[in-house]
This record gives sequence, C-alpha cells and structure tokens, in this order.
Amino acid sequence: MQLLREGESDRVEFKESLRGDAPNRIREAICAFANDLPDHRDVGVVLVGARDDGTLTGLSVSDEMLRQLADIKTDGKTVPPPSLTVEKRSICGNDLAVVTVQPSDSPPVRYDGRVHVHIGSRRGIASAQDERILNENRRFGDIPFDIRPIRSATLSELDLTQFENEYLPQAFAQEVLEANDRTREEQLAATKMIASADEPVPTVLGMLVLGKRTLYYLPGAYVQFLRIAGIDVTGPITDEQAISGTITDVLRRLDEKLNSHNRTSVDITSGPVERRKSTYPVAAIQQITRNAIMHRSYEGNNAPVRVYWYDDRIEIMSPGGVFGSVTAENFGQPGVTAYRNPNLAEAMRNLGFVQRFGLGIPLAKRLLREAGHPEIGSKVDSHNVLIAIHACTAED
Repeated sequence: MQLLREGESDRVEFKESLRGDAPNRIREAICAFANDLPDHRDVGVVLVGARDDGTLTGLSVSDEMLRQLADIKTDGKTVPPPSLTVEKRSICGNDLAVVTVQPSDSPPVRYDGRVHVHIGSRRGIASAQDERILNENRRFGDIPFDIRPIRSATLSELDLTQFENEYLPQAFAQEVLEANDRTREEQLAATKMIASADEPVPTVLGMLVLGKRTLYYLPGAYVQFLRIAGIDVTGPITDEQAISGTITDVLRRLDEKLNSHNRTSVDITSGPVERRKSTYPVAAIQQITRNAIMHRSYEGNNAPVRVYWYDDRIEIMSPGGVFGSVTAENFGQPGVTAYRNPNLAEAMRNLGFVQRFGLGIPLAKRLLREAGHPEIGSKVDSHNVLIAIHACTAED
C-alpha cells in the first residue's frame, strides 16, 4: 500500500492499535485532517494497525473496533461533526482499520475545545495565526448557509456580553482562553459568529446564537406553539405562543411551554412507592423539538418550526425537508446523519442542548417505546419533516 511506503505526513498518520490513549490521539488526528491547515483540499487518512515505520502490527480489526472508530463522528466531542468513513483492509494477511477524513467546509474544527492542525508530519494546537488562516480558508470556500455573512447587519447586532460570559467558556478549552492572544474579533471569527476578523459582519450562526433582533434578519427563526383542544386543527386553540429570540432563549422557553402542558399523574395504589408518570417523556419531546430546530432550513424559508399539541398527539413540523444522504426511507435510522446546519449543531453542543450527534430520533423512539407509547409517525418529503408523538391509549 503506497501510503505505508511513503510514511506519515500532514495527510497520513499511523496508529498501532486502539489501546491506551490511542482513541484520543486518533480524534486529534481526525480534527487536524478536517481543518486541513495546509489547504490540500484532499482527504487525510489514519491507518490503525501500522507502526511509525509503516510495518504492520498484525492487529485483528473487529466490527466493534470499526464501530468505535465510526462513533467519533457522532460522539459530540469533535465539532462541527467531521465527515469520515471507516473500513477494514487486509494487506498480506494483516488487518488495517482505515479512517478517511474529508476536509471541513467550515473550519476551524475543535476536539475537546482545541483546534488541532498538522504542520508537516507534526500535529499540535493551532496558534492564533493558524486560526486566522483557517478562517480565511472558510471565508473563500463553499460554506454552509449557517455561516454565511448577513451583509445588512453590523457587529452591534450581536450580544457580545453573552458571547464572552456564556459562549466562549463552553467553546474553548480553559488553557486556550487563558492564553488570551486573540482579539475579540478573532474569537468571534473562530467561533463563526462573524465572517472574519477583518470583516466583522455577523453570520447566520451569529444571529441565531447572539442576535439582538434575530427575527428581523431571519424571519422564520422561531417556533409557533399551539395547544388545540381536539384532534385536528379545527379544534379551539387554548394556548398559543410565537417563541423567538436567541437559540438559547427559544429552546429554554419552548421547554417551559411544553412542560406546562405535560401533565404528571401519581399512582399510589399499585405498589409500596408512589409512581409518577408524565403524559409524554420529557426527554423524548426535547430530542424531537431540538432536532427540528437544528436541522430546519433557514435559507429563503420564513416558515417557523411548528409544535401543535392535540388531545391525542404532538406534531412537530420542521421546514426544509430531508437533507444530504437522509431520505424518506432511512429517516430516523441510527447512524444515518447529514447536517444542513453543521455549525448550529456545534453551537447547540457547546450550549449544552446536544450531547451526541445523530441519535435524537432513535433515542426519542426508544424512550417513547419504554413508556408504552405507539411508534412515532413521520411524513417526510423535500419540503417538510413532520413527526407525530402519540399519547398512550387508554389500555396502556
């Protein structure tokens, strides 16, 4: 294999196994390849089962090892989620696990709050100058909509106090913040809240996370909640609210609204200890509503996320339809992920609203099933994603 003969470089790393701290070192390598500081605009490769000199270790590559490597994409430790593939290769009877990493279209990418980069065959933490280069690479590349600049907005539209006190400590490792060698504009650019330090124009992400007038610039960035007495939209509306603001405001206020309608019953007769049960599992509702807000289309779409609570179900409508490799057929299956808004996903992870990527719908299904609810209903097309959470039947 040519990569083994050529040795390690800024596009290839060897690892003998997954023992010890190797999984963390592999995550650092994946982060560095995704950042692509040398601007190769080509894949980086981690070969597990090879020594530093390129000789093979005779490692046995199991399905569990491949799964462990594939989970790096969705475990929430590397943000935005890297694009990678994992496969098993055999050379002269020796196994290799091959991790192929695509360069990110929205650097800098962070692992555990640190930006890792390659300089030759050496890997390390990005300097302030390295981050400036990554920001420029992003600025002139084909970038996702969630980090495109909003040209009509100015820096004064962002809540910089919230950025410094709440967001920065979550986005960067402590020692990076303590180094304090980045200007405020460089910090905003590194977190993709503005286009660049030289062009301090808020991005879509900046407006969603820090915007003082988010709806003015993104008219669809809100949640329309309705509580309808009955089982269809013709029933009387007993509660309604348009929930807007920063992404933190929207998610917290939506949680409060949903909790206010989620009745809890107390059973004191069927056992020695009282049992409390909500109408719907709180975590399941959160997973689906947060998933809808994260994956919706904000581009040229002024429709809100709709949460309609009926007597027999909750319907969540996310505008924009499925994206990328997700289809109507594989929607909601474990491991099937594509990110229309990868940087919003990163921000929601930094803010504590997401723990792992790609598990929202599967986790909600499991929680609902364990609580005795019917399977969720879904209607998926190129324009909208509709999820229906059904209440337990009387027999349940």
